[in-house]
Amino acid sequence: MQQSVMVSRLALMVALGLSGPALADEGDLARLRAEMAQLRAQYETRLAELEREVAALAAQPPVSRPVPEVRGATAAAFNPEVSLVLNGRYRHARALAEPGITGFVTGGHGHEDEDHGGARRGFLLDESELVLAANVDHLFRGQLNLALVDDAVEVEEAWVQTVAVGHGATAKAGRFLSGIGYANSQHPHAWDFSDPALMYVALFGEHGSYAQDGLQLSWVAPLEQWLELGVELGRGSAFPGTERDRDGLGATAAFIRTGGDVGDSSSWRAGLSWLGTRAASRESHFDDGVLGEEVAGAFSGTSRMWILDALWKWAPDGNPTARQLMLQAESFRRVERGDLACVEDETPDCADIGLGDYQTRQWGGYVQAVYRFRRGWRAGLRFDRLSSGTLGYGAANDRLERPEYAPRRTSLMVDWSPSEFSRLRLQYARDRSLEAVTDHQWTVQYVMSLGAHPAHAF
Repeated sequence: MQQSVMVSRLALMVALGLSGPALADEGDLARLRAEMAQLRAQYETRLAELEREVAALAAQPPVSRPVPEVRGATAAAFNPEVSLVLNGRYRHARALAEPGITGFVTGGHGHEDEDHGGARRGFLLDESELVLAANVDHLFRGQLNLALVDDAVEVEEAWVQTVAVGHGATAKAGRFLSGIGYANSQHPHAWDFSDPALMYVALFGEHGSYAQDGLQLSWVAPLEQWLELGVELGRGSAFPGTERDRDGLGATAAFIRTGGDVGDSSSWRAGLSWLGTRAASRESHFDDGVLGEEVAGAFSGTSRMWILDALWKWAPDGNPTARQLMLQAESFRRVERGDLACVEDETPDCADIGLGDYQTRQWGGYVQAVYRFRRGWRAGLRFDRLSSGTLGYGAANDRLERPEYAPRRTSLMVDWSPSEFSRLRLQYARDRSLEAVTDHQWTVQYVMSLGAHPAHAF
């Protein structure tokens, strides 16, 4: 109402000003000047009030809008990272009645018709890998790795991991590939060659890796140089251990690794790992040097191993897109002690063999170099060598064969990756894992990844 009165008065003053001096006398002019002064004062007063209100509002803290609660598990359930890895090959190799490694007891694997060690020949569909991963909430992350082989499905990994403990600490629980060594935690699609290094087959069986069902605790030290310490407590049912159906720990592992950068183009990593596990009636086969027959023995005791690993990477200015050189090496020492019993159902002359104390000391390792010589193209060379070491069978030393042999293998490969999701590989290997046998192996392999895949470690 007050504003409308002011507008009317202003209109009246404008009309009077336009009508000329003939319509206004001195009294009207004085009255109009007074009203104009009054209007000016009212506007200035109102303007000052508005300025004070604006200043008061600006001084107050912002009012946060209420954020609706979003449950992390629900959000992650509808947006997991899903990937599928397809892996196949053609393999030309020598037909062997009993493939293996002379002087080493190697374990089998749950995939009855599949192995990563490369014993089968011809066209082969290797395991397909299905991966689901997502953040559970702001504290946890989970991942599931399924291996699909013909009519079998195996859980290779199924774990949950903390993501917000802080202070460099991380905990992982469930089934996971152990952190020992360097290559052990890699899945087959991430290997630089079509098969695992010979030492991993000798240590952990045809699958070429060791998985724990248990708990892993790791800590990254707050130092300028990267330093990580870790310990694992597990069930220990995987080779070289066995399922024991009892409470308590079946396997314990520990690792320490460090690394850093050297200038702008190079980086390195080195580590030391230890694994201790127990076996109960772990069946193995030995050659009877007297009768020329095979003896089935059941080992019960401890298996201890140390693994030393080192890695060096070079790329111009740290950019590996066009050129990169990776030098990698690992070595191990394994000691097993316990008792060796004869399996009577498979060995008719158990009473005459006299098995008892069992003790072995073995070692070996590999070195490899992989060079990316242009975008998408790599070439690699790997040399494996093992030592059967010292084999002790107690009272049966004079009867069971104890080969003094150094299994070895040389592998050459070249692969092409048109993108980060596909790879084609050609590999040749001169394999002398078995004494008096030289196997020339050729492999053509494809590895295809569908979907978003978790990043690989350094």
